Amino acid sequence: MSLVIKVPPVGESISEVTLSQWIKKDGDYVEMDEVIAELESDKATFELTAEKAGTLKTIANEGDTLAIGAPVCSIEEGGSPAAGKPAAESAPKVEAAAPAAKAEDTKAGTYAAGVPSPSAAKILAEKGVNPADVKGSGVGGRLTKEDALNAEAGKKAESTAPKASPAPKTVAAPGSRNERREKMSSLRKTVARRLVTVKNETAMLTTFNEVDMQPIMDLRAKYKDKFKEKHGVGLGFMSFFTKAVCEALKEFPAVNARIEAEEIVYNDFADISIAVSAPKGLVVPVIRNAESMSLAQIEAAVVELAVKARDGKLTLEEMTGGTFTITNGGVFGSMMSTPIINAPQSAILGMHNIVERPVAVNGQVVIRPIMYVALSYDHRIIDGRESVGFLVRVKQLLEDPARLLLGV
Repeated sequence: MSLVIKVPPVGESISEVTLSQWIKKDGDYVEMDEVIAELESDKATFELTAEKAGTLKTIANEGDTLAIGAPVCSIEEGGSPAAGKPAAESAPKVEAAAPAAKAEDTKAGTYAAGVPSPSAAKILAEKGVNPADVKGSGVGGRLTKEDALNAEAGKKAESTAPKASPAPKTVAAPGSRNERREKMSSLRKTVARRLVTVKNETAMLTTFNEVDMQPIMDLRAKYKDKFKEKHGVGLGFMSFFTKAVCEALKEFPAVNARIEAEEIVYNDFADISIAVSAPKGLVVPVIRNAESMSLAQIEAAVVELAVKARDGKLTLEEMTGGTFTITNGGVFGSMMSTPIINAPQSAILGMHNIVERPVAVNGQVVIRPIMYVALSYDHRIIDGRESVGFLVRVKQLLEDPARLLLGV
């Protein structure tokens, strides 16, 4: 008797997913709860597990877009753990003479022992490391991503086996006009659709200002070592900007509001979305109730979310909601930009790179580290007075960081 495995519900707003990768192949024997495939939605990647033990029969193909509830594969009864394994994985002939008890011990091991997770398998493949040479620290000896990151290629294999010459890279001839097509991921399609929607359905406008970063840089240089020693995290710029934004939002609540139908919804809390560049595209995890957090708590939250984004481990809950967004194009060298609003929010603050520029201070020309900042906002709900006033307030708090601590 076979069991059909369907696409499970992965979120209220998600109606379809993409089958990004088969972890197990058609005809493989799988254990119950073993990861068999990866599904990718417009927000995150999910693992599909076997609901019973048996032989896998694939229905959908990699790259297929599947609706929630659509069949992905079936599990047929029968088969054995040895079925479907390549001959290279079978025991060498010398083992045939070993006692039967040893064979039974090997058979009794769980499937997880020595088997890498999908992310770990990818890292090991990139490093050229054999999973059998890495000791797993996960449940049942399973190889985790951390194990893969810490793994190194075996020196013994390098010293005894001759290195195969790398395949020559295909280099396009000068003047060639080759084209390459790739299917858009669910995440990229969703980002594209939302950006166009925001441009078409909001009255977006951007106002600019500049911030003298010298006071914050001096403060960081003076206390960064003690700060890290006490709190275990570094003192970066993002915590100062997040704190300054939270203070400014209290004075300009419209910047922290959103439009729903014919109503304006004001929030008495600040859930700050932080735009992060992840391997599969831009994601915007949220720091909840940032207005009540200290600089150290904000820094810890930023680091945690950034690591999860890099590893593809952000949950839907961590990327849902948000009342205001901060994006930092300066890490890529951007001098100035007009960030697009993260709907249904009404405003987004763009940070940029810090460049030493000549400025006038008390009638004297001095060199200062200056950052341009940009606030894009929905003019339907935020007036010019509020947008400019908000950005000026953020500038004041950043140029005099003591105000962030004193609340003045």
